[in-house]
Amino acid sequence: MRFLQRERTVLERVLPGLDEHLAGTPLADLEAAGGPGVKLFRDADGPGLLVPAEHGGRGADLRTALNVQRALGSRSPSLAVATTMHHFSVASMVEAAAASNGMEWLLLAAIAKDNLLLASGFAEGRTGQGILSPSLTARTEGDKVFLSGSKKPCSLAHSMNLLTASLPLPGPDGTDRLAFALIPAESPGLSVRPFWGSPVLAGAESEEVVLDDVEVPEELLVRTDVTADGRLDQLQTVGFVWFEALMTASYLGAASALVERLLRDARADATVAAEAVTSVETVALGLDGLAAEVAGGNVTEDTLTRSLMCRYSAQDTIGRVLSLCVEALGGMAFIGSGDIAYLNSACRALSFHPPSRARMAAPLTEYFTGHAPLRIP
Repeated sequence: MRFLQRERTVLERVLPGLDEHLAGTPLADLEAAGGPGVKLFRDADGPGLLVPAEHGGRGADLRTALNVQRALGSRSPSLAVATTMHHFSVASMVEAAAASNGMEWLLLAAIAKDNLLLASGFAEGRTGQGILSPSLTARTEGDKVFLSGSKKPCSLAHSMNLLTASLPLPGPDGTDRLAFALIPAESPGLSVRPFWGSPVLAGAESEEVVLDDVEVPEELLVRTDVTADGRLDQLQTVGFVWFEALMTASYLGAASALVERLLRDARADATVAAEAVTSVETVALGLDGLAAEVAGGNVTEDTLTRSLMCRYSAQDTIGRVLSLCVEALGGMAFIGSGDIAYLNSACRALSFHPPSRARMAAPLTEYFTGHAPLRIP
């Protein structure tokens, strides 16, 4: 079948054998809590996908990563969502390493060499709180920094080697600025508690990670110029472009799994199948265009705005495709396997990731009218 052939070919090229293992495992097993997906990803050297080749990684660009995430999403939505959080953290580190003389390159080399997985402890998932708002509290004791609080949900909670988190630290003028911390999973005071109660996306290991006065080594702190107003510096801008693009591709892959089932059904109406294929491939083309812009090396607020447009448009398109596919596949297919109902539910979660369309309505309006720089509230 030509559908998804490009994406799965790219996945096989950069992470050989992973697609075959995923395809040979029932969807229900991959999506269950404690499923094999994350281990298969690590065994295929997936953690180093975005690490530059000079640091021992695959050096994948955004277009390659988008193909990989769509292919993963078509096999296991949980794995695609979980690994997006890892890639988001790695992409931010790559940007930080390119713009500083710090030790980020040593961490990148370790990620590739030792297949380390990064979990994201940003404010995602906290009702009423912006994505840039620190979800943990920090206290300083001389040059030492200690973190307390919790992140829930936090994907890869059980498999992570490092937790990435945001925190406020005083800048040169005394104003608090956003900083990133990398916290080893075995740090004293760090623990994981059950949180995720839904069977949908349970394989992403999205539990509560709790920090009780956990010390962060100075060499594992990355400082930014972002203040409380939510304006973005280059590190944040690049990181969020990758986050929105990769998360969109992951859920596009999950929706594509339903389209693939429709294409394999000889009884399906050709007009409906063609509409479903056209819709998901249109989203893929938009993501390709975004990847081409990022490859040009000049990632700006305009780029981030377009990544948000791709994501919100994809939400609408995926919703329409789900309705088409579920109806066209019919009641007997729905009854005969839990896969259709599961994929239909899993794809809806794209709208839950930050920043929500409602929260971005005013900032985007202000940005497009030229009244203010882009903010992430």
